[in-house]
Amino acid sequence: MNQSTPYPVLPLLGRGLAAGGLAGLVSGLFSLLVAGPLLDRAVRLEEERESAAGHGHAHDHLHEELFSRGTQHVGLVVTAVVTGLAIGVFFALVHALIHRGTALTDRPWPRALALAAAGFFAVSLVPGLRYPANPPGVGEGDTVADRQLLWLAAIFIGILGAVLIRHFHHRMTDRPQHLRHLAMAGTAVATVIAVFLLPGNPDEVPLPADLVWDFRVLSLTAHGILWAVLGAAFGRLGLRRDVPPQASAGREGEQVRTAVRPPV
Repeated sequence: MNQSTPYPVLPLLGRGLAAGGLAGLVSGLFSLLVAGPLLDRAVRLEEERESAAGHGHAHDHLHEELFSRGTQHVGLVVTAVVTGLAIGVFFALVHALIHRGTALTDRPWPRALALAAAGFFAVSLVPGLRYPANPPGVGEGDTVADRQLLWLAAIFIGILGAVLIRHFHHRMTDRPQHLRHLAMAGTAVATVIAVFLLPGNPDEVPLPADLVWDFRVLSLTAHGILWAVLGAAFGRLGLRRDVPPQASAGREGEQVRTAVRPPV
């Protein structure tokens, strides 16, 4: 019988940083190349709206003092990388907490993908359905605190729903498979319903509907790319690192024996 070896935290943190940095970079480049034109269009519309409202001179003066659009584009990618690094660290810690006491070689690939899917559901999809991302120029300064509290409440509901889904997945293994799947699906639906019981976004969206819709779809797609790359990279690094020494030595010995075996 193979003895289980607990996951060491420090190697997992390094794996999370590497996977998170890569995921943030890919997600940031996607946002820059695909969503960038939408951002520029939203900024232009906001400038026109401010100018029509009689605040054009003050707005232009502010933009002269702030960063150029090129610098903002670079900042978008850098911010995505930093966000990916932070999410990668939390991803590694949650992974270590969930799978503590298990073997290093025990299914690193499917476990990483499953955790990434749960993270996307809890942190991105559920909050994003109730409070979808808005382009620049949407949102008043007076409502920032309220919007942040609502967003955190939506994330909390999403995480609670993901925990309950995992609970049913593990606790109903002795039940028929269709009942377990129905319980998990019902929990997911109940989570979405619960998040829609929260108050709506307090800010108006004074931008064209097509621009807002495209921006929200691309924003959610960027989140999906981040979690997908994070799970895939974390699992791939786990496959490389978690090769048992005995198996590695056995393969090397087999290669040596094959190389020195005389021809028949």
